[in-house]
Formats: sequence, C-alpha cells, structure tokens
Amino acid sequence: MKRTTVFANEDDLATIKAAAARRGVPEAELLRDAIHLAAMAARSWDEPFFTHTYVPKDRSRRGSADEVLADTWAEKSQAYERTKRPAP
Repeated sequence: MKRTTVFANEDDLATIKAAAARRGVPEAELLRDAIHLAAMAARSWDEPFFTHTYVPKDRSRRGSADEVLADTWAEKSQAYERTKRPAP
C-alpha cells in the first residue's frame, strides 16, 4: 500500500467515522474500500460486461432471464474479487 493525502468534506468524514464505529472497523478500511470501488467504477474493462459465452446448465431448456443474470453476476463478482487480491 502507498500513503496519500485526500481532502474530504467534514460531514463526509463524520459519516465515515460513525459507520466505522458501528461496524467496528478502522476508518481507513472504509476509505480503502471506497477508493477501490471508485477505481473499479472508472476502470476500462477489456471485455464487455455481457458476453455471448453463457450456456445454460441444463442444455435441454433455455435458461430464464433470472438464471442468466445470476450467472453473469457470479462471473463478474468473481472477476472483481480477483482484482482485490494483492499481486504476487
């Protein structure tokens, strides 16, 4: 990790302080998570969000929209979680 300075609104900092106290975590953890989410939102992905790689688990019937969406979110959340792991 690298140290940096960030300027923030006093009300936002108070909200972060209260949320950290409620969760029992350091304020820095909430800030790191927020920075990570902002970085991922601004990231330019190498592939489109929806791909044509979906194959229903049961090939005898087409997957419902809910199944397709659930599988797509699972795939993308796994890719997101891999970005949070430190590089070897």
